[in-house]
Formats: sequence, structure tokens, C-alpha cells
Amino acid sequence: MSETTATPAYTKPLPDLRPEGEPFWAGAKEHKLLLPAGPDGRPFWYPRAYTPGTLEPVQWIEAAGTGVLYSYSVHYIGPSKAYKGDPPHVVVLIDLDEGVRMMSLLVRDEEGFPSIAPEEVSIGMPVRVVFHDVTEEITLPKFVPA
Repeated sequence: MSETTATPAYTKPLPDLRPEGEPFWAGAKEHKLLLPAGPDGRPFWYPRAYTPGTLEPVQWIEAAGTGVLYSYSVHYIGPSKAYKGDPPHVVVLIDLDEGVRMMSLLVRDEEGFPSIAPEEVSIGMPVRVVFHDVTEEITLPKFVPA
């Protein structure tokens, strides 16, 4: 008889899935970082129903998934009880190569520790996206040092 171990249930809060962001989340599930863009092909962030300043429909483009760290904050206490006992979280603002700024987290390893010590994080540090499949429906894009 072989043993099977169940993957622990994801207990952190999940994103609020809105219709205008469906292509973003579908892309993340396929491990693609998709960005909304206007008719001129220029991306923007955050997903919306229409291109900013117009009533033009949104297009979606695949981003390279690379950028630089614009700013960061180290959080030693989580925002809710779901994070109790976790090591520090490094919340980051990333300037993607495509010209948009996105908020995310620097990734943790399998034991839950940051992939880089908080004191080693620096503004301007190159980063790249990675994807964490946290539920059957949700894959979260996060970042690691490049």
C-alpha cells in the first residue's frame, strides 16, 4: 500500500475575482503574465473594462515577466490571522519591462522563508515572475530576484 499526502489547503486570503480581470487570471493559470492594453498596444495596470480615458475595449498582451524593484516594504506581522507565524513578507512594487507598475510579493521557498533575506532586498534589483498554483482555480504571480 502506498502512502499519499494531501497538499495542505491554502489558508491565505484569495484575490477578488472580477469579470474585467478574467483574462489576467486565466493567463496566470497557464503561467503567463498578461497585461491589459489599449488599441495602440500600450499596456496599463490594473485590469479594467475599458482602456483608460476611452471607451475602447481592452486587449491583452503577454508580458516578459521581468522588471526591476521600484520600492518595497518588509512586514513582520501579517495582515490577518491567516499569516500568523509566517516569516517576514516582502511586499514589492515592480516596474515591469513593459512600463507598468505592479504590486506583488517576493517569493518564499518550500519551507515558507523568503527567497532572499529582507536586508538583501534593494531598490533597482532585477526580478522575474514565478507562479504559485494555490488552488484549482487560482494561480498567483509573485517575483524572485533575477
